[in-house]
Amino acid sequence: MEDDVPHVQSQTPPPPIIPATTPPLITPPPPPRPPRKGSGWMKVAVVLGILLLLSVLSNLGHLVHSVTVTAKAGRQPRAHLEEVTYENNHSKNKIALLDITGIITSEAWDRSGSSLVDLVSDQLRRAGEDDSVKAVILRVDSPGGEVLASDEIYRAIADFQKDYKKPAVASMGGLAASGGYYVSAPCQWIVANELTITGSIGVIMHSYNYRGLLNKVGVRPEVFKSGKFKDMLSGEKNEEEILPEEKQMVQALIDETFERFKKVVAEGRKRANEQNGGEGRKLADDWGDYADGRVLSGRQAYELGFVDELGNFDTAVERARDLAKISNANLVQYERPFDLGNLFRLFGETDSRAVKIDLGVQLPKLQVGRLYFLSPTVLH
Repeated sequence: MEDDVPHVQSQTPPPPIIPATTPPLITPPPPPRPPRKGSGWMKVAVVLGILLLLSVLSNLGHLVHSVTVTAKAGRQPRAHLEEVTYENNHSKNKIALLDITGIITSEAWDRSGSSLVDLVSDQLRRAGEDDSVKAVILRVDSPGGEVLASDEIYRAIADFQKDYKKPAVASMGGLAASGGYYVSAPCQWIVANELTITGSIGVIMHSYNYRGLLNKVGVRPEVFKSGKFKDMLSGEKNEEEILPEEKQMVQALIDETFERFKKVVAEGRKRANEQNGGEGRKLADDWGDYADGRVLSGRQAYELGFVDELGNFDTAVERARDLAKISNANLVQYERPFDLGNLFRLFGETDSRAVKIDLGVQLPKLQVGRLYFLSPTVLH
């Protein structure tokens, strides 16, 4: 019998409804940037390319100019020179400025083989061939240097005045001694400051004898020679091995060169005085007594007749205008143009055997067996 009570079916309660949560928003990473195409190296390459092209074109022009000069004058081609205005006075006339500074040497300055002698010769030739250049001012600030280099510059200046009939004026700076005075002597007019160090008329040959040091360390040289004088001036000799004839021959060479120096001074000052109509200074009668290597101040040199006038660079410019008989002139210089090829060669130059010490001063590199016109102030 069924129960009349209704049957209640047990039901499992439904699971609780958990509200859905919003998932976190995930931002995708930005796409990688495309690599930047740098333009810096391209600009550098373009600039270098332009410079290289200009250098090539310039060298071609220099080559044509050198060939033309060689064909006309029958001389070896030299470095091309560009005219640079030093002072513009709005004149059709020019006065060329040439600088002789530091040690006077015939050694090449660069791989082209050009030296100070070459540069001065080319500058004088350029000034001589330019009809608008009426005079040359030689700015000298040098203690001197090699005998041969000084003599070649002296001849170039003397020939310039003779061939082109243009005056040369020497403007001495702080130091114009020995070879510095030698190259000034042929000038038609010489200007010095009262405090200029000049003079030092003389010749020197310098060497060292290091045999005593070799004996101390136990080193004895072995010399094989074809004649008894073949090792003259050798620093390896003992005192008793130096023959009396050696000293006599070296001293005779010094004396001969010294006489040449005095002749250059005497002839240069005499010729200048004649060209100037007696207006400049004459050498004193006893000037030879002061040609013993001593240095002189500008005022002392003026009193002895070694220079014509006391003053500065402006004084030299005014005197050059007077000698050239012009009222005004632009001041110009001749310089070597920039050559990119020389810059590249500098990067490639290296000498692992050389050790150089910078003492803050420029010292002359005296070579054994060479004669020098040098001031004693640079030898100690």
